[in-house]
Amino acid sequence: MNVYAIGASRNIGYHSACRLLAKGATVTFLLRSPSTFDNDEKIQPYVRAGTARLVKGDALKPEDVKRGWEEAQSTKDGTVDLVLFSVGGTPSFHPTKGFVITPHDLCTRSVLNVVTTMPASLRAPAAQPRFVIISSTGLSRASHAELPLLLKPFYGYALRSPHTDKFAMERVIAHCAGWDWDDEVPNAEVLPPTWAAEPGVPAFGELKHVVAIRPALLTSGSCKGDTKKNGKAPYRVKDGELTDSYTISREDVAHFLTEGLLSDWDKWEGKRVHIAY
Repeated sequence: MNVYAIGASRNIGYHSACRLLAKGATVTFLLRSPSTFDNDEKIQPYVRAGTARLVKGDALKPEDVKRGWEEAQSTKDGTVDLVLFSVGGTPSFHPTKGFVITPHDLCTRSVLNVVTTMPASLRAPAAQPRFVIISSTGLSRASHAELPLLLKPFYGYALRSPHTDKFAMERVIAHCAGWDWDDEVPNAEVLPPTWAAEPGVPAFGELKHVVAIRPALLTSGSCKGDTKKNGKAPYRVKDGELTDSYTISREDVAHFLTEGLLSDWDKWEGKRVHIAY
């Protein structure tokens, strides 16, 4: 499998990429600082083997994302099997705004760069890669209403800014994948009203192989998927809101992505998959 990974220097993207590399995949990482893996004992063996390919670039710069596409294509006769998009900033805390990211449209602008620089040779339906987009629960008003009561204040205050960005990101993905959109219009400061007319934006429904993963509140910790006992499912996954969905570890999201989603793609393709314990 040939993978183009954007935002995989840490967290879900990183854990997913490590699992894919262990399965024999080739992963092209777009990294602002390739040196981030210099002392990484998991990644370095694959760097030496040539299956982890580190491309210096910023997802906020279209020319860098385009070069990442080209580097990924060069490893497999122009074919890219999977695009793993897990961009997310390092938030800082603001007393009145909660956690904020810089820039405020990080995920939205980055995903636009990915789809608008997608090579023409990969746009035909039969040649398109699979796209996996890491999003979140609680983004829209309807989704927020389904959150556990204890989490609503935290999502509404602390995560308001990054979720405004991810909500707009999902609007872009919904358009490209041909999904119905009955939610409110995203914040115009994050996604301008004329975004769909920008050069290179795919037509409605042009991307045929898209899945969005919407994890519950993310934690770090052991991967329950690797240690499940007595045949009990380590986490819950559903095409739709999950009740009482409090948390999920980043490691288990990566476990589902590599062990569940990709191995049973036909079941999940075109869906917005919620995952929680």
